[in-house]
Amino acid sequence: MTTSHGTPPAAHGSTHRAPGLQHSLRHIAVHLLTPLLMCLGMALAYQGAFHKPEPHHLEVAVVGTTPQARILAQTVKDKAGDALDVTALPTRDAAEEQLRDRQLVGAFVPDATAPELIVAKANSDTSAMAAEAVFQTVTAKQGVPLTVTDIAPTDSGDPTGQGLFFLLVALSIGSYGSVAVIGTAGASVRMPVRAAIGLVTSLAVSIIGIVTAGPLFHIVDHDYAAVWAMGWLYSAGIIAIGVGLHTFLKRWTTLTLMVLFVMLNFTSSGGIYRPELQNGFFGALHAFWNGAGFLEGTRSVLYFDGGAGLAGHLLTLTLWFAAGLVLLTIAGAYERRQRIATHTPVARPVEARTEAEEEMEEAVGV
Repeated sequence: MTTSHGTPPAAHGSTHRAPGLQHSLRHIAVHLLTPLLMCLGMALAYQGAFHKPEPHHLEVAVVGTTPQARILAQTVKDKAGDALDVTALPTRDAAEEQLRDRQLVGAFVPDATAPELIVAKANSDTSAMAAEAVFQTVTAKQGVPLTVTDIAPTDSGDPTGQGLFFLLVALSIGSYGSVAVIGTAGASVRMPVRAAIGLVTSLAVSIIGIVTAGPLFHIVDHDYAAVWAMGWLYSAGIIAIGVGLHTFLKRWTTLTLMVLFVMLNFTSSGGIYRPELQNGFFGALHAFWNGAGFLEGTRSVLYFDGGAGLAGHLLTLTLWFAAGLVLLTIAGAYERRQRIATHTPVARPVEARTEAEEEMEEAVGV
């Protein structure tokens, strides 16, 4: 049936019009803001952290008690300036002890015919390479080759020592990517239930992490339980913080979590370059950020017999998890007050669910 003008009649009871072009463009522009900000943030963070690795207070030592050894240590320090912190150690054993405690990056043992550099590459392969480059210039002037001895090699499944960094990446993405789903698909349930879902999700994320890093790819070949536990604590902290923030930030939660747990986290973790090869900003973050806590904690367990500052790294992970619990508590109390004030049920209206679905699609797409 058509009207006298040949156009079909409007559907019975229909009062809605299709959105105009201006409204559609504005809607698209608002949603494009998130990936564009992510692009800017990733460019600033990654290029700022990795574009020009240079030594900053790289801890090295010269072994020996002779006047020549002390003069060499002072000469290297004078030429390097702030790039190196050079100390003199009396014996090789003292140097190895500090390397195992991760207080040193390299220790040079001078010798007229067979000079040696002692390193612990499991601490950081890139830092060990930087120390090697420094003392190769010394031995090149002597006209003799430099022998490099690694007292803490990485496992055969992770020859570069960067496999743990990619485990960190997997745990992080699994964790912050789950937050949007829990916050939106779980909008109809109260905060304690969402918190419990987050706890179970972090357990699943950590199990995926240890199975892939362990039996599948052999990046981790011992101390599975310890690495899994740190992975769970790390994941649980991210999810708890994310679910708590989602109450207040809604669709901006994903961007916020990417800033916290990708842009600032991956760059300061020490997985590619440790603080001694980065600028002061990312080096400072390394001291207390949760990614560094997980990565350095797993290195301590796997390669340094559970020493080398493990307690401090566990404390870092615990404090981030505690911050997540505090956020969950605050968010739960806020939601209760909102429900009482508006006399509304927990479930959101259809319009809010539609917006939540868009948020989830954006988060998953990212």
